[in-house]
Amino acid sequence: MTGPTATKVQRPRVMPDVVRALAGDILSGRHAPGVMLPREPDLCAEYGVSRTVIREALKMLGAKGLIVTRSRVGTQVADPDLWNILDPQIIEWHPPGTLDQRLFDSILETRMGIEPLVAELAAKRATLTELAAIESAWQGMQTAGADIELFTRFDIAFHRTLYTASHNAVFRQIGSLIEAALTFTITTTATMSPDERAEAIRVHKELCEALRLRDPQAARQAAEHIVALAARDLALTKKRAAV
Repeated sequence: MTGPTATKVQRPRVMPDVVRALAGDILSGRHAPGVMLPREPDLCAEYGVSRTVIREALKMLGAKGLIVTRSRVGTQVADPDLWNILDPQIIEWHPPGTLDQRLFDSILETRMGIEPLVAELAAKRATLTELAAIESAWQGMQTAGADIELFTRFDIAFHRTLYTASHNAVFRQIGSLIEAALTFTITTTATMSPDERAEAIRVHKELCEALRLRDPQAARQAAEHIVALAARDLALTKKRAAV
């Protein structure tokens, strides 16, 4: 099949790969901040796609703040301060091992400041359906056993629903923004030992109980325990990586 229809069939397969590859080259430092990207014909040759695909990919990266395109000058990698670092796609586009450790620390600091209040609000405002979803996520963590991937999936679901249950539009938005980042941080610390994992399950249960009892103060304290444990696990992960 030829013509516009064929292009429409191909682009959904091609575009994500090209965007991810270009973004990965920027985020990994292959194309450093301030450096001009190769010209469109060169990018077409490198990725084996049409100029239309390259232009659409560059538009997407520009919308994320990764690049700046200037007429008659070309496309330049933007200063990292302009990158939308909490955009879930940008976080997902990082090649393995390239996510800035400082971002992990910043996310943790954000959770320390916000999550206890989110838990307090959830204790007051969560619907029965949301409470059930949080309980179900905790049960999933408990039954995941040694399956780290499954444990992580339920852990993320727990926190996603917690932010939603605050019924605060700003916190909900923050929760969705940091979800991908939280995925990375939890995945990074998911090599915890069985004892460490059991402790994580215990403190999450504390929060479940506080929410069920509609006890805002207990919910705040439980959330503080969870984030403190996350800080400890992240520190241990850094220490293990340095050995």
